[in-house]
Amino acid sequence: MKKVLIITYHFPPRPTIGGLRLKALAKYLPDYGWDALILTPTYDTKSPDSPTFCTITRTRYKDVSEDLAKLLKVNKGIGVREHIKNKVGLTVDNNKKSSLLHFMNFFEEIVAYPDPQKGWYKYGVKAGYEILMNEHIDVIISSSKPETCHLIAKKLHDKFDIPWVADFRDLWTQNHYYSYSFLRTIFEKRLELKTIGSADALVTVSGPLANKLESLHKTKKVYSIPNGYDPDESDISNINLTTKFTITYTGTYYEGKRDPSIFFEAMVELISESVMDPNDVEVRFFGQREEWLQVQIEQYGLQKIVFQCGMVSREVALNKQKESQLLLLLLWNHPDEIGVYTGKIFEYLSAQRPILSNASPYSVVSALLAETNAGISTESVKEMKNILTILYQEFKNKGFVSYKGNLEHVKKYSHMEFAKKYSNVLDEVSGYGNIL
Repeated sequence: MKKVLIITYHFPPRPTIGGLRLKALAKYLPDYGWDALILTPTYDTKSPDSPTFCTITRTRYKDVSEDLAKLLKVNKGIGVREHIKNKVGLTVDNNKKSSLLHFMNFFEEIVAYPDPQKGWYKYGVKAGYEILMNEHIDVIISSSKPETCHLIAKKLHDKFDIPWVADFRDLWTQNHYYSYSFLRTIFEKRLELKTIGSADALVTVSGPLANKLESLHKTKKVYSIPNGYDPDESDISNINLTTKFTITYTGTYYEGKRDPSIFFEAMVELISESVMDPNDVEVRFFGQREEWLQVQIEQYGLQKIVFQCGMVSREVALNKQKESQLLLLLLWNHPDEIGVYTGKIFEYLSAQRPILSNASPYSVVSALLAETNAGISTESVKEMKNILTILYQEFKNKGFVSYKGNLEHVKKYSHMEFAKKYSNVLDEVSGYGNIL
């Protein structure tokens, strides 16, 4: 069995969606001749979500933002910067300044360069050395964010001359969420080019993002391999659908980016026009409670049917998806967002319930929904009203909304297919085979 060392900060039981991509590799790569060894920071290994199907080396680590969180007495788990902004009453676009925000800017620009997880570097390199001295590793994979994973991989690659694949769940300096100063951008782009310049291949999650990577790393082979869903989590045989016209959203919301206003406006108009009976409807948001979202719910007068249900375990979230009549997928209407799949789109595919999205018609998400027939996307209030009207009428007539997804096309996005594609890349860079 060939062996791959996967360097990742995010891996179960750490409760972040970024770890699911690497968990999928560790779980399904053995079906294609690759045994995965995981190098990751320590976490709660007593958690029932800690994988037992692969070898995991967990190391000490230091997250510099944790020290800041303790100093400022804020909850780091929800986001240091967000808590500080709430504390001083500022929003992203507010021109008011405070010494606290000045300090945050300094922290993000200088102290947390290139990322808050940089304190893991020395521990990751040391543990990586020990693994490579004792195991015959054929390929190294590093996955970002954080970019520290790539820095560790480069050090090990240069020392042991082992083929290296740099995996980008999100792009580095080309990320459209990148918001640092001009000066930091110059230095960080140089760091990216110097670091990734040693990699044998680059992998990212979509064609548009692969094109962006190629534009910067012009001499590199770049492959597009999207995330997927775990077929072991797709059983719906014991699921009962809700008795209400239940619309569910799970995951993170970003103020000013994943905006539900078009959806809310459509709902308000359908209720006011007596097309939809509010007694039949329930909209559920599962995720961190957000004050701005509650304000928006109340501004639209939807507080009797739209609820923030708070954080739940991933298992509960998956079940809530499966029992829903409709799944809501909110995306940011930004030109660079067209190449972004969210992790929840694949969970939604696994749930086998109709998906309603506000994705751009030019986005990879809209293309996926069209290919699988698993849902529909629109940026128009009028079109969203029409879609909701049709689905609601079907619910009233049948007691449920039918799922019309093409399961054969949906299966193309399973973790097994994902691992198969990735194994081809590993065979290519290691010299064991060619890309099929």
